[in-house]
Amino acid sequence: MSRLVLVVEDDVDLNGIYKEILELHDFEVVTAINGEEGVQKFVKYNPSLVIMDGDMPILDGYQAFKQIKAIDTKANVVIVTGFSEFEPKSQEAIKEGLIKVISKPLGVDELLELAKKHTEIKIKE
Repeated sequence: MSRLVLVVEDDVDLNGIYKEILELHDFEVVTAINGEEGVQKFVKYNPSLVIMDGDMPILDGYQAFKQIKAIDTKANVVIVTGFSEFEPKSQEAIKEGLIKVISKPLGVDELLELAKKHTEIKIKE
């Protein structure tokens, strides 16, 4: 498993902040600004973790999540949303294999914890 994280966020400033924080902690980061581009970059780069906004133009995070899961059922995807994590589409996505829905704002510690947890190489003893 690599330390590659795909950040899909239509807010350019927030996209850059996530990227900068992750890179400062030795993660490789690829970014996209909408769900469609996120799916394309998932196919191209095969990241260990996708951190994606739930509400984006062209293809929202939930639609992109479903496409990514259709490509790779083991994909690690987290959705960050300004809406409730308890709304029906969030709960449905969790049943379909979404790791987590996080209500904005996503804090630095939580971002790094997610990245570390889902990009570590696990060694069997």
